[in-house]
Amino acid sequence: MHTQKIAITMPMDLLATINEISKQKGLSRSKLISMILTEKIIAEKRKQVRDAYDRVFSDESIQQEQLNWTRWFEEAGSEEGQEW
Repeated sequence: MHTQKIAITMPMDLLATINEISKQKGLSRSKLISMILTEKIIAEKRKQVRDAYDRVFSDESIQQEQLNWTRWFEEAGSEEGQEW
């Protein structure tokens, strides 16, 4: 993985907490910050997907279409389920 140095400004109490946690975990400060940012970015991407999904399925016409397809499959009448 390619890396690049950056400079960031943060409150001293936050830096002290980062230093404490990184020491407890035996990680460099850079590694800890990178891990935390990676976790946050993954969570944000998942939230964006959930929000997009919610927007699509909150549309009443899509809800009705899903309901219609569900009813169609239920009325197809197979006790063993549908074959795809």
